Formats: sequence, C-alpha cells, structure tokens
Amino acid sequence: MRHEKVGCVLVCVAEAVVGIFTERDLMKRVIAANKPLSLPVSEFMTSNPIVVHPKDPIRVAVRRMEEGGYRHLPVVNDRGRPLGVLSVKRIVHYLVEHFPATVYNLPPDPGVIPQEREGA
Repeated sequence: MRHEKVGCVLVCVAEAVVGIFTERDLMKRVIAANKPLSLPVSEFMTSNPIVVHPKDPIRVAVRRMEEGGYRHLPVVNDRGRPLGVLSVKRIVHYLVEHFPATVYNLPPDPGVIPQEREGA
C-alpha cells in the first residue's frame, strides 16, 4: 500500500471481492493488537465489504460510508467484479471540482452562521 500510495487493497477470489484491507485495519487490528506482520491479510480484512456500483449516485456511496464508518468502498460491476475503489478523499475532490463556490464559501463550522456581515 505504501509503494502504490493507496489507503486500501481489495482481496479477491475468482475475480469477486471477498474483502478489503485498509490502513485503519493495519493500525488497529495488526499493529495496535501487537500481531506479527507475517499473518495472512484474511485474518484482519473486513470480509464481504459493502460495495457500490458505477451507476449508483454519489449520495448512495456517501450514505453507505457514513452509516458504516467507512473511508473506502469497492466499486464492482453487476457480476461483482472489482472496478476500483471509491474513497472519501475522491468524493471531496469531486465536490470541490464541481461545486467550488459552495464548498469554498462554507463557514468553518457549518452549524454556526454569522449574524453580521464580515469585513468592511
């Protein structure tokens, strides 16, 4: 993952996604648990991960990420074959690219709306 500069890897069997192993899995399930790095990934991966399809709207992916606390979701075709990985980072980049004025004009805390105009 470090060599490829990615935050996760998909684990596949017979061209179908059976698991996902993330940096968070490495930190929490392996290193923090003081497990040896020689153990198989299958012991620490998330089995049968929640997935999205290429035609799913972004809101579906965001909802699944929020509900499950995930930062990465496998993208699969109709046969369950992996096409890629969708990350929170990529979604944020998409939103900034397509809605820059909305994103850049958000207050630091969206729950706090200034009562008076700022500046001169």
